[in-house]
Amino acid sequence: MLKPYLQAAIRQGTRAASRQFCTQPLSLRLRSLRLKDPSSIPFTHTAYRGSINTSQLIRFCSSCPTTNSDITVTMSGEEQIFTYDGKDYKGVTEGKATILVPAEVNDKKGQQVFYNPIQQFNRDLSALAIRVYGEEVVERKAAQAAKAAEAAAKRKDKKRRRAAADEGGNRPAKVQITDDGKAAEVTNGGETQPENGVNGTSTEAQEAQTTSTVAEVPATATEAKEGQTEGEDARTVPEKEPAPPRFTILDALSASGLRALRYSHELPFVTSVTANDLTKSAIESMKLNIKHNGLEDKVVTSHDDAIAHMYRRIADDLSNRDRFGNPSKENRYDAIDLDPYGTAAPFLDAAIQAVRDDGGLLAVTCTDGSHWAGHCYAEKCFSLYGGAPVKGLHSHEVGIRLILHALASAGSKYGLTIEPQLSLSIDFYCRVFVKVRRSKDAVNYQGGKTMIMYNCPGCSAWETQPMVRTRAAPKKKEGYFYKHGLSQGPPTDSHCRHCGSSMHIAGPMYSGPLHNPEFIQRILDVLPTVDKSVYQTTSRIEGMLQTALEEYLPGPEPAEDLDPKDKELARVDHYPFFVMPSRLAGTLSTQQPPDDMFRGALKHLGYRVTRSHCRPGSVKTDAPWDTIWFVMQEWVRQKAPVRTEKINSQMPAYKLLGLDKADKVDTNGNATEVKEADATVEVAAEVEEEAAKEEEEKTTDVEMKDGSEDKAEEKLPEEALRKTLVFDENLAKLGKRREQRKLVRYQMNPRENWGPMTRAKGA
Repeated sequence: MLKPYLQAAIRQGTRAASRQFCTQPLSLRLRSLRLKDPSSIPFTHTAYRGSINTSQLIRFCSSCPTTNSDITVTMSGEEQIFTYDGKDYKGVTEGKATILVPAEVNDKKGQQVFYNPIQQFNRDLSALAIRVYGEEVVERKAAQAAKAAEAAAKRKDKKRRRAAADEGGNRPAKVQITDDGKAAEVTNGGETQPENGVNGTSTEAQEAQTTSTVAEVPATATEAKEGQTEGEDARTVPEKEPAPPRFTILDALSASGLRALRYSHELPFVTSVTANDLTKSAIESMKLNIKHNGLEDKVVTSHDDAIAHMYRRIADDLSNRDRFGNPSKENRYDAIDLDPYGTAAPFLDAAIQAVRDDGGLLAVTCTDGSHWAGHCYAEKCFSLYGGAPVKGLHSHEVGIRLILHALASAGSKYGLTIEPQLSLSIDFYCRVFVKVRRSKDAVNYQGGKTMIMYNCPGCSAWETQPMVRTRAAPKKKEGYFYKHGLSQGPPTDSHCRHCGSSMHIAGPMYSGPLHNPEFIQRILDVLPTVDKSVYQTTSRIEGMLQTALEEYLPGPEPAEDLDPKDKELARVDHYPFFVMPSRLAGTLSTQQPPDDMFRGALKHLGYRVTRSHCRPGSVKTDAPWDTIWFVMQEWVRQKAPVRTEKINSQMPAYKLLGLDKADKVDTNGNATEVKEADATVEVAAEVEEEAAKEEEEKTTDVEMKDGSEDKAEEKLPEEALRKTLVFDENLAKLGKRREQRKLVRYQMNPRENWGPMTRAKGA
C-alpha cells in the first residue's frame, strides 16, 4: 500500500501533494513504490506529470531539484546503488530504515562498519519492547503534565479572582463584636469602625449614596467597555497545544546507527535518539545514514567513549541540584540500549545510573556466551559478572541470571534496583530488558534474591541456597514483616546424594523471576497490528515470547498476613532451571523416554510441567530430584532395561540404579560381583525402591527448591501415585500438550556461519 501523500499525488495530481512526496528521503520513495506493481505507476511530480516506472523514477528523482544534489541513484540488478560524493554504496533496508554500506568491500579487509543481519530478530524485538514501554511512559507523563497544568490553572484562577476582589473592593471585611454588642469593621490598623459610616455618616446612607452614584453612570459607557472586552477576547491568540512528552533513547554502541534510525522511524513518541560510537568511521557512516533517512532533526550523533558519555551526563546532573539538594534528572535517558560486540559488563555501572531511576528501561545484550554459558573460562566469567558459571545443559539460564546479578549489584550501591521485564537466551547471545527504580526498601531484598547453586556434573542435579535468609516474622502488635538474617549451612553434602559425584559451586546469581508476564503480554497484543514487512521476524518473536510467558511456575505464597508490596519485593523463582530427558537417559545409559510420557509421569505424580525458551526439549517442573530419578528408574524397569556389565562403580548410573546396594560386601569391605549372570537393573530398581520407602518413613520434612526454609510435606499421596505409574498410551495422553496453533518456538539456524560475525575493522 502506498503512502497517503503519494496516494494523494496520484489521485489528485496536485503539486502540493507531489512536492510533499519529493521532499521525502529517496529510500522512502523507492520503498513506497516497490510495494506496488513496478510495471507502470501513475505519478504526479512538481515538474513532470505522467506515467513512470521505478527505473524512470530513479533517474528522474536523481535529477530532481528537490532531491539532494550530491546523490546519484542507479539500479544494479535487484540492488540499489547510491553515490555520495563520488563513492558508491549499497542500500540495506531493515524495518523502516535504510543504511548505506560500501558497494565494493574486500572480504579480507572486513567490514568498515559493523552490520550483522543475523540480529534482525534482536532489533525487531527491541523496537517492539521499547514501543510497549514507551507508550506506557508517555501516557503517564502526559497524565502528570495534565495534572500539573490543571493545578497551575487553578492557582492562577484563584490569584486572578483574589486580585479582582481587591480592585473592586468586594473582599469581605473582617467584623468584630464590640463591648456594647454591635458589629464593627476591623481596619488595617487594627482599629474598629462603628456601624455608622466614616465621617459620621450612617452605613445605610453611604450605601444609598453609592447606589445613586452607580446609577448615574451612563449605560453607553458600560456597553462600550463590554464591547471593548469582547473585542479583546476576539483578538486573543489561541493557546498552543502542549508539547509532546519528552522521550529520549541512547544507542550507546551504535556502529552504523541502524538501531537509532529504526527507533526514530518506527516509534512516533520518541523525541530524540543519541547514536554514540568511539570510532571515526562509524560516526561518518552514521551521519551519512541519518542524512539518507532524513532524520537530522531526531537523531544526534556523539563521537565519544560510551562510558565517558554516560558518566559525563551523570556528573552534570549531580552538579545541578534543586533547592532540596536532589540531583537533576534532565540528562537521564528514558531508555538505554547496550549492544556491544562481546560483553556489556564494563558499561553496566554507568548505564544503570544514566537511565531514569523512576522506571527507566535498560536493554542489554551480551554475546560472550563462552564466558557466562561455558565452564572453561570460570575466572573470566567471575571477573565480568561476579559469579561462576555452571557445567550442564541449563548453563544458558544460569548465564542470564549471572548477567542480571551483575546489573543488580551495579545498581544496589546507589540505591537502585532492577525489575526484569524480559530475559532471553537467543542464538549465541543473551538479551535482557530491565526497569531501574530507586528504592531503599527494594534494595534490602537483594540478598534474599541472590543465590548460590550446587551443581552435580554427574547427574545434572542441583541444590540452591539464598545468600541472605528472608522470612516472615510477627510484629509487636499485629501482622507480619519480612526479617532478613544470615543464611544457614549448605543444603547438600560435598558429594551428590543421588549419584555420589562431587558437587560444584556456581554463582552467586539472580534468583528472582526472569520475566514480567504483563510486559510480555503487551508485546504479544501488539504483534497482530504491526506491519509484517517491517518486522519480518514476528513469527519467531511470537513463539519465543509465548514460551517465555508459559515457563514461569509460581511458588507457594506465604501464609502470613504480609504487605502485598513486600510480597512482591521478596518474590523469587522457586523452581529455576530445567531438565533434559535426553541427558537423564544418557546418564543411565538407556533409551530416552518420549517427551509426552515423561511429562505425563510427572503430572501423574501431581507436579506441574512446562518448558524453557532456552533449549528445545527442555522440561521445567516443580518436582524434586528424588521424583525425577524415580520416574527414570521406573522407565528403565518397565520399558528400557539396561545390562549391568556396562556400568562400573565410577559411573553416576551405578548409584542411581541402586547397584551399590545390590552388591555384596565381604568382610574386608571389598565389593563382589553379583552372581546372577542375567541380573538386570530390574532387581536394582526394586532394591532402590525399598530403600527409598524406608528413608521416606523416617523423613518428615522436605527442603524447598530454593533452599530458603523447610516445609513439611505429606508423602502418602505421592506414594500411592507411584504404585499406579504405568508407561502406556494413557500416560502419553496426559503429558501431550494441547496447543491451539503451531508456533515457531525454537528456530533452527537458517544458514551456515550463523553467529556473531567478525568485528568491524574501521578506525
